[in-house]
Amino acid sequence: MKVFGFHLISVFAVAHAAFVPSSKIGANKASFLNVKARGEGYGSPLDNISETIGNTPMVKISDRIAPEGRTIYAKCEFFNPLSSVKDRLALSIIETAEKEGKLKPGDTVIEATSGNTGIAVAMMCAQRGYKCVITMAEPFSVERR
Repeated sequence: MKVFGFHLISVFAVAHAAFVPSSKIGANKASFLNVKARGEGYGSPLDNISETIGNTPMVKISDRIAPEGRTIYAKCEFFNPLSSVKDRLALSIIETAEKEGKLKPGDTVIEATSGNTGIAVAMMCAQRGYKCVITMAEPFSVERR
């Protein structure tokens, strides 16, 4: 979705946008939003790319375009490593399979997909050292292949 030239939010984010009445925020907006100073960064260096998944920011929509009397926040899923909400899904698939003992070192992950899920699964497999095979059904268009 494009809003004023910025790639703002994914379909997931639209479904999970937070609608907060202005009266609930109160005078101390900074403490409510946990605002960091520009240039402060996001904290300590991370051990691997999967730690960035799901830690996407919420951004306040300008009062100029929000309905009167409403404070609206949008979840910016494009901050995920592959700019997709599918990063969360891929991480969950891999972590769940590992926890359940279904995925072990040396295994190969096979994903039937034609889009962002496969790309995200491939990224997680590369990060964790698994082999990955992406498959696609024949009926997909040449552009999808």
